[in-house]
Amino acid sequence: IDKDALDAQVKERKIQEAAEKAEHERFAHDMKKNDKLMCLLEERQKNEIKDMNRALIEFHKNFQKPETRREFDLNDPQALKKDRPARVSDDDPRCTISSMQKFMGEDLNYDQRMRFQKEQLREWSLQQQKDWKNALADQKLADDLYDKFRIELDRKIMEEQRKEEESRRAVCTATKNFNIIQAAELDHKNELEKAQKIKDDMDEITCLLRGDFLSENPDQAISPWGKHNVLVNRWKGMNQEQLMAIREFQKEQALEKQRAREQERRRDAEWDRQHLQAARAQLLWERHQQRQNQVQRRDLDAVNAELSQEQKAKNIYLKEEEYSNIPTEEFYAQFNTTTR
Repeated sequence: IDKDALDAQVKERKIQEAAEKAEHERFAHDMKKNDKLMCLLEERQKNEIKDMNRALIEFHKNFQKPETRREFDLNDPQALKKDRPARVSDDDPRCTISSMQKFMGEDLNYDQRMRFQKEQLREWSLQQQKDWKNALADQKLADDLYDKFRIELDRKIMEEQRKEEESRRAVCTATKNFNIIQAAELDHKNELEKAQKIKDDMDEITCLLRGDFLSENPDQAISPWGKHNVLVNRWKGMNQEQLMAIREFQKEQALEKQRAREQERRRDAEWDRQHLQAARAQLLWERHQQRQNQVQRRDLDAVNAELSQEQKAKNIYLKEEEYSNIPTEEFYAQFNTTTR
């Protein structure tokens, strides 16, 4: 058992567990920090939306008044003070369908209804804000409970890891003690086996040194069926007479092989001479054939030259006969054409 390697593994395991623990703690810290940051961002967003709505309402109140509209003269209340109202009540019999004086949302209690709707809308907004705050409080409470649960869970995990580490350490200690005992027993057993092996080797060496095999006693190869028969597994070699006989036989084989090589060399030389003579005769025949071909070619060229001269003379004669049979002007025209 390599104790240093086991100690190194235990040390590496402790370092790894410490690193994992630090990583878990850092992760939990980052989660808490991110949760707080998320709450702050949500609160800031809610305040920004509230400020934006307030600013929009102020803008409508200050810059989008009914008096600033382009069609305000059509709805000017001062212009209709002396005029009879188009209707005096919602049940006015004059307000028929064709009178176009009564539409959806233009009843006489419009202002009261609008105030009621605004109040209802405000109540709804307040209730929604209250619900939102309650939801944020519940979410914060749930986050706090989750953080407490995670902390408790981490504590339990650390406790379990500590117990597991203690049990592992106890197992390692027991294993180490068991390995030490086994190593001692193995060393004692190896020493006994080594001593027994040395004793057996010495006995074997003594037996071999005193035996017929290493002493090379030639009598141990004699077969029980006669001196001419030997035991192959005990034979130690031949004597000088046998070796001399073998050498003489090898010399005779070498001389016989040398004579055979000399005969083969003579046969190859005769074959080469015959082959050289045949090649020389073939070369002479080819040269003779080439000379005959040259003579025939020369004669053929001479005959072709004579035929060419005769053909040229015949052509000249025919042209002269043709020129002698045509008028002078046509002759000069053909002559100029031919010259060109």
